[in-house]
Amino acid sequence: MQLRRHVLTLWSVCAAAVALLVVGCSVQPATSGTSPGVAASRTSAFNATDTAWILLMIPMAERARQLTDLAPSRSADPAVAAVAEKTGSTLREDLSRLRAALRLSGVPDTRPHEGHNMPGMVGLDTLEKAAATEGQAFDRILTDALRAHFTQSRMLCVGEQNQGRADEPKELAAAIAKSTRQQLSELDEL
Repeated sequence: MQLRRHVLTLWSVCAAAVALLVVGCSVQPATSGTSPGVAASRTSAFNATDTAWILLMIPMAERARQLTDLAPSRSADPAVAAVAEKTGSTLREDLSRLRAALRLSGVPDTRPHEGHNMPGMVGLDTLEKAAATEGQAFDRILTDALRAHFTQSRMLCVGEQNQGRADEPKELAAAIAKSTRQQLSELDEL
């Protein structure tokens, strides 16, 4: 538990540092279709935690979705394939909402976590291994990776809910935390 707390603290510090760099160097309020005052107030509502959380959750969800997309042709267990299909659908919805929140924040999508392998993020090596595997071995890769993804996502969502400022990402974090709790329960039933 102590190690998990240290990892979460390290993640929070790293994410905040990335967000501060992004926010400090490149935020341009989204003014298209809104008055400058409205755009500036929307942008200022987001703090470093909000933007860092969004910029981290997007690649995490993208990688998990890539893994779930492999399930129909690789899974041996119809129940695992069904969980993967449901998870993939949820991840697509989450990604749409995360990207909308990022646009609302006014922070550009600089993809600061592109190519990274971080706790809870489906690694590029895991995706390669899963793409070359079928049957029960694939199912183990999928369920292990999704379990790690859901667990880390929930911890990051708690951080956003506690330290974020803008309503949109905090509400989205609450929704993602709730859905990952349900998805973990479904994995446990397999």
